[in-house]
This record gives sequence, structure tokens and C-alpha cells, in this order.
Amino acid sequence: MMNSTPYSESKEDLIRRLKKIEGQVKGIQRMVDSDKYCVDVLIQVAAVRAAINKVGTIVFEHHSRGCMRNAVESNDHEAAIEELIGVLTKFIK
Repeated sequence: MMNSTPYSESKEDLIRRLKKIEGQVKGIQRMVDSDKYCVDVLIQVAAVRAAINKVGTIVFEHHSRGCMRNAVESNDHEAAIEELIGVLTKFIK
């Protein structure tokens, strides 16, 4: 049976990571509400940014592998490369 999305095999890991990120963001909200030291807040913001980038990287990796596999099978290499470049450009903004 084919996965519905290229990242389906990592879905549980992605959900776990996203829930952790959600908790981190709520923690930052509490820190700001409690007037915590700016440096401590910034460190937590950096941790959330790194965690969300990792989630994006995992999804991007699965998309890239699925995209390239489909391109090879359909012989539509140029369109797949253009899509991959577009996705990467949006992801790194």
C-alpha cells in the first residue's frame, strides 16, 4: 500500500516533535508574561527555531525523495527540479 504523503513513515516522529515545539512556545509565552531575562527568552526562541527547522528538513527530505522518484518514473525531470528549487527557496526564507 502506498503512503498518502511522502513523510507518512515519519508522521509519529513529526507529531512528537511538533507537540514538543508547541510546549516550548507556550513556555516562551510564560517567560514573557513573567518578564524573564531577555537572553533566556532569546535562547528559547532559538531552540524553537532549530526544532521547527528540523521538522521542515524531515518533510523536505521526504518530499525530495518522493519527487525525485516520481520524476524518474515519469521522465519529467525538469519539472521535478523546478518544483524542488521552488520548495527549497520557500523553505529557506
